[in-house]
Amino acid sequence: MFIPASFLPLFSGLLAFVLSLAAGPRTIHYLGKLKLGQQVRGDGPKTHLSKAGTPTMGGILMVMAIVAAVLVFPPLTDNKIVLLFATLGYGVIGFLDDFIKVVAKRSLGLRAREKLVGQFGVALLVALYASARVGTDLLVPFWDKTVVLPAVVYIIFTTLVLVGAANAVNITDGLDGLAAGSTAISASALAVIYHYLGYPDLSLFSGAVAGACLGFVWFNAPPAQVFMGDTGSLALGAALGAGAVLSKTSLFLPIIGGLFVIETLSVIIQVLYFRLTKGQRLFRMAPLHHHFELLGVPESKVMARFWLVALVFAVLGLYALF
Repeated sequence: MFIPASFLPLFSGLLAFVLSLAAGPRTIHYLGKLKLGQQVRGDGPKTHLSKAGTPTMGGILMVMAIVAAVLVFPPLTDNKIVLLFATLGYGVIGFLDDFIKVVAKRSLGLRAREKLVGQFGVALLVALYASARVGTDLLVPFWDKTVVLPAVVYIIFTTLVLVGAANAVNITDGLDGLAAGSTAISASALAVIYHYLGYPDLSLFSGAVAGACLGFVWFNAPPAQVFMGDTGSLALGAALGAGAVLSKTSLFLPIIGGLFVIETLSVIIQVLYFRLTKGQRLFRMAPLHHHFELLGVPESKVMARFWLVALVFAVLGLYALF
């Protein structure tokens, strides 16, 4: 059956959504059977202690759904291959981190150096490819022009974009449904932008990301039956970052993913304030979603309000282009 190109992102999203729903119960069952349960830090919100033992590493479910939904619709373009490389590469790093936490019982997972080497390695390869094949020009939000960066500056900037995007989603993944729902919103906006700019393969991939996230929310909404773990959060962030790089919209990503930026900044500000004041805290706890939890706002309400913030930023990002 012939499907118009403009509808492919929708169909890939629907397929990823259905695949997530269909494979969800069995995946959760096996994760539980393998005793891959979430470890909850004692210094976090006390309401999270009841989540200990909930199956984690559920990001495997989303990654599988994304890959399947993308490969079903030919052709396998260079852009798709790079996106799959970035998503799977970061997914593997996250998987190793989760595996060490849960199975090896090392609470911090991979050592910081190991994580950074893996993340920067994958990001650098994507940046080198983009520099050679995509070009070093970037679209500027709210301004119908592009800016051209020197190759070395572009490679450094692009590497940081990918690493930053992955870790920003990872930081946001702290409440049931928060990261998956927010990523679905951002990915949907990016799919529209990619389609408008003439990148049907990127639009299709982003649609699959949005659909897989929504399917995961079905099981991850409060109270969560499964957590995505670093397997999912790093993979999702990499998918967002790599798509922006390949479409020359890296400067749009902080707008569309504004919620992720705020969450990341809350951690940076908290650490700096703590050091400058020799032990005082600006927020009750960082990232920001935990601050509101400790103020007494129910987890589901924090999640819903942050989704609305993510939606506002997504619309602003679309406005920045159109």
